[in-house]
Amino acid sequence: MEKNKKVLIVGASARDYSLAKKFKSYGCEVVVAPGNTAISEIVECLDIREDNVKELLEFALENAVDLTVVSSEIALKNDISRLFQANSQLIFAPSAQSAEFTLSRSICRKFLYKLKFPSPRFAIFDKPQFAVDYLKNASMPQVIRADEYFEHGDRLVCTSFSTAKTFVEDLFCKDVKKVVLEDFVYGHECTVYVVTDGYSALHLATVANYKFLEEGDGGILTSGIGAFTPDYKISSQIQDYFMTDIINNILLALQKKGTPYLGILGADCVLQDDGNFVVLDFKPFLADHDSEAILNLVDENLYDLFEACAIGAFADDYTCLNVSDNASVSCVMSSRSEGKVIKGLELVDSDITYFALKKNKYLEYETILGRNLVLTRTAKTLSRARKFLYEDAELIDFEGKKYRSDICRQVENF
Repeated sequence: MEKNKKVLIVGASARDYSLAKKFKSYGCEVVVAPGNTAISEIVECLDIREDNVKELLEFALENAVDLTVVSSEIALKNDISRLFQANSQLIFAPSAQSAEFTLSRSICRKFLYKLKFPSPRFAIFDKPQFAVDYLKNASMPQVIRADEYFEHGDRLVCTSFSTAKTFVEDLFCKDVKKVVLEDFVYGHECTVYVVTDGYSALHLATVANYKFLEEGDGGILTSGIGAFTPDYKISSQIQDYFMTDIINNILLALQKKGTPYLGILGADCVLQDDGNFVVLDFKPFLADHDSEAILNLVDENLYDLFEACAIGAFADDYTCLNVSDNASVSCVMSSRSEGKVIKGLELVDSDITYFALKKNKYLEYETILGRNLVLTRTAKTLSRARKFLYEDAELIDFEGKKYRSDICRQVENF
């Protein structure tokens, strides 16, 4: 009898909870490093930091890990993929060099410009005074971002020079090395995800994104506060164009550099009212707020899929990816305070994925400041998924609870 496959997942966030559940459902033996409290309740977690790639390799070698899957940007930056490949370990992750355009906004902007992809007007600065001088004549609103992502306050949409100036100066005070300024683009925001071995790519999902904290796209710009998939606003013609003109050209450019991209690649885009497509950013894996929504619809065995990419059999084994005709809607539940008991989790039917929550001595989850959990509901239609999602959201209760109630509100017959 064939032994169960052993999978190492490197990461510590909500998407890793989703991945761990998915691999466990195949009968895989799953280990997550470093994981978090919630993940440790369903699989084993290792006390190894994401940046300690040598110790992660030692664990994989000593414990006969069959496949390593990396969602952690920290591990990618430390080139875990190249280290594992050099030691004959199967890994589903891009190298640091191939993924650099997904990890650095300044590199991303230059990459988009070089490939002549439609993208916002931008400027990159490593000194605050030069950035402030640029802002004096820049069109508003301006999106201001730190070059590399960090958890709290790395981006802001500024509608006035004074706000923009203050935020730029604050970023440099936080020891940010570079800031990227770009014109705000109005339209429908979505993310197109593909799976690729570096030479061919297949469409995985297109997700409608909600990134502003307040309803009606107001308030602070976040990394993601809710999503739904499939995104009915993105037609098959637009999707085909994107795969042919954007994704394939990206892969070809990386091949020519000798740095083929292996893994999941997400492209953040805006569909404008005139039908034009603007590319904003890239992700080196699924985002926390949409991972469960996507994985709930994937009918492929992820182990087989990721292994095929890692061993070079992807193009031979897959001509398309099987995705169910269901629909998923998700929302992030945040807290304005910490240390408050979260009640009602056992009452909901929606899927729950957790951020870095802790349990108290009574084994109750307590809130952290900011993002706490992602609530995801899957149904035959978007309208039913949305209805059930918000019914469950009402059942979860904690002091300072906050979430957007307008996700997928425009849906009627989908």
